[in-house]
Amino acid sequence: MEKLIPSKGILKSDALKKYIFETTAYPREHEELKKLREATVHKYGNLSEMEVPVDEGHFLSMLLKMMNAKNTLELGVFTGYSLLSTALALPEDGHITGIDIDKEAYEMGLEFIKNASVDHKITFIQSDCLKALDKMLSENPKPVFDFAFVDADKPNYANMYERLMKLVKVGGIIAFDNTLWFGFVAEKEESVPEYMRVNRKAFIDLNKKLASDPRIEISQVSIGDGVTLCRRIV
Repeated sequence: MEKLIPSKGILKSDALKKYIFETTAYPREHEELKKLREATVHKYGNLSEMEVPVDEGHFLSMLLKMMNAKNTLELGVFTGYSLLSTALALPEDGHITGIDIDKEAYEMGLEFIKNASVDHKITFIQSDCLKALDKMLSENPKPVFDFAFVDADKPNYANMYERLMKLVKVGGIIAFDNTLWFGFVAEKEESVPEYMRVNRKAFIDLNKKLASDPRIEISQVSIGDGVTLCRRIV
C-alpha cells in the first residue's frame, strides 16, 4: 500500500500524505477504481501519476453530487480513473463525454468501467481536444455541459477555456487540474528543471487570466497538484 501513495503533488509531507491516503482516501475507494489504479501503475509505472490521485477523485465526485450534475465533459482521459470516478458519481441517466488522443490507454481501463456497470454513461471520443471542442461548437454552439474537467495538453488550457466558456452552462463549473504544477508556479524560473518550465509558464499565465476574469467565480484548491474551479456566472 505504501508504495502506491503518489509522489506527485504539492503536499510535501510524506507522513501527512500517507495519513490522508490510508485514513480516508483508500478505505473509501470504489473497488473497480482501486483495480484500475493498480493496473495503471503495473502497466505504466511512473506515468501512472498522470491520473488524478484518489483524494482528488473523492473531491471531484462529491462536487459533482453537490452540483447535481448530469452532463459532463472530460478533456484528457488516460486510463480513465477520473472518468470512472465521475461516472460513478453521476445519476443513472447522467452522461460523460471523454476526449483523448490515446484510445489504447482508455481501452485498458474500459474493463474496470464495464465491471462497475457505468459504461452506458460514457462516450469516448478519440481526438485532439481542441479539434473536438471546435467540432462541438460548429455542430451545436450552445452551452450543454454542467461540468468540465480539464487534464490534457497543459499549454493549451487557456485555449480550451475560451471554448469551454461557450459549452458549459451558466452556473456550471470548469475544473482545471495541475494548476499549481508541483509548486513550481511559486518558484523562480532558474530553480525549475528546464523540462518543466514551459508548463510552469503556461500555468502562471492561466492562473492570472482566471483570477482576473469577471465571467467566473474562482477557487484554487491545494489538492493533488492543484485544482482550480471556475464557476461560470456570465
